[in-house]
Amino acid sequence: MKFLEALAQQFAGKPIDWDELEHALVRADLGVPLTTRIIGKLQEREAWALLGIQDVIKVAREEIAKILPSETKPIEPISGKPNVILIVGVNGTGKTTSVAKLANYLSPRGGSNELPRNASPARTLLAAADTFRAAAIEQLGVWADRLGIEMVQGQYGADPAALCFDAYQKAANDKTAFLLCDTAGRLHTKSNLMAELQKVKRALSKNDPTAPHEILLVVDATTGGNALSQAREFHQTLGLTGLIVTKLDGSGKGGIVVAIQDELKIPTRFIGTGERIEDFAPFEAREFVAEML
Repeated sequence: MKFLEALAQQFAGKPIDWDELEHALVRADLGVPLTTRIIGKLQEREAWALLGIQDVIKVAREEIAKILPSETKPIEPISGKPNVILIVGVNGTGKTTSVAKLANYLSPRGGSNELPRNASPARTLLAAADTFRAAAIEQLGVWADRLGIEMVQGQYGADPAALCFDAYQKAANDKTAFLLCDTAGRLHTKSNLMAELQKVKRALSKNDPTAPHEILLVVDATTGGNALSQAREFHQTLGLTGLIVTKLDGSGKGGIVVAIQDELKIPTRFIGTGERIEDFAPFEAREFVAEML
């Protein structure tokens, strides 16, 4: 059930209990700052004691709309070089599957953008930089075969930074439009593993000082406030350009999208809403507010 629908049922036909409302908004992962603003806006109104749940929903939608960007920046080809996209995240968020979904979205049949004139039919190249798990390389390889996309891989335990460096050179030589680098899932609290991601970023920049052009963090909508903690640490380490938010189909929350945008100004770029390869789309704020909340 959508969060605001559940809220309407919870408070229908009875006076608003401010403490109960505050707890409900925080539980929806909207975050304490936004929750405080929503309640403050409600309490500023005249005759606030007569407010109903529809007033709460209206104010919540208005405040969320102020936070979310009106447009989502697309990922487009870059003239003369590959657009390098580094995908990061903790274990269990659906990162590798999201890489495959993004690759499909960027493919000609996925229907996102036109190819630049100098791009070859090999629109996308995958780099299997999760070299710590043989299963991860195999999983991405299965997706690559299914989608008809070439993949660069190394031996189990190989240096992921070196692999990404080589993958960039191949992508540039082949005039490939997009290079997607799948990295190993890692706890955001492990400084040595986060430092390794910085090494990957530096390796890519040796080929092109502006690369990686996108650094996307995959977060699971059902993990709530922990996703905000993940975003903080990855952003501090790498400088994120956006989020891929998974499992928005079943969480009934989705407020974490708003909380991360509100605190860290990191926009959600794509959402995953199911298991199928097609269950992936650019984030649209209006649709999110209407359908998810």
